[in-house]
Amino acid sequence: MHPRSYARKSLWLVAVAALLHNATALAQAEEQELVTAAEHTLTRFMDDPDMVWLRDHFSQAKAVLIAPKLTRAGFFVGVSGGKAVLFARDPDTGRWLGPAFYDLGAVSIGFQTGVSVSEAVALVMSDNGLNKLMVSSFNLGPEWSLAAGPVGTGAKSDMLADFVAYSHSKGLYKGLNLHGTIVSIADDWNDRYYGTKVLPPDILMRASAHNAQADTLLALLSQGWSSH
Repeated sequence: MHPRSYARKSLWLVAVAALLHNATALAQAEEQELVTAAEHTLTRFMDDPDMVWLRDHFSQAKAVLIAPKLTRAGFFVGVSGGKAVLFARDPDTGRWLGPAFYDLGAVSIGFQTGVSVSEAVALVMSDNGLNKLMVSSFNLGPEWSLAAGPVGTGAKSDMLADFVAYSHSKGLYKGLNLHGTIVSIADDWNDRYYGTKVLPPDILMRASAHNAQADTLLALLSQGWSSH
């Protein structure tokens, strides 16, 4: 090959590689924005003095689901939804793994009006609950043990549930009722974030997928809150 032709080909390959790198970075920007927002949400919840039960029982959780922005809108039929990230704890090592990305959605009937925005944190307290999150989509219906997380220093400590959830809206922390919520895996977000076709068990159980951009939040999860 002529040296000049070889140089042109090399420059073309470098340009293509740069374009692919930039495209990947842009594709991950939305996912990373959610991860960063989830870090801020978790910090706010854990720093709130009323979140005693959440802090005291965090070490017992199998996983934690964080939704930095849940939107509810409607007049008579209310529709709510948002994106969430799930992190799970390795039962053998105690190491936190994730995130896996999920979609949350629900429809409710009854008089309501306007638009509200909240953020939510849910502890997954059972293997049954965690295993269910590995399937493509399911409804948190009456067959599930769901609890709105207790708030305040007098919150009871003997609560048994698959999921214990909290929400924060307009400066108020309260327990969140998850009944009727549809949880589905956001496959396209997971694939983009890890740069390959990946499923939640790969991320949260087999630890075969990792993105270093989530290390800050993983470190936050690993510190625990026993000292608070």
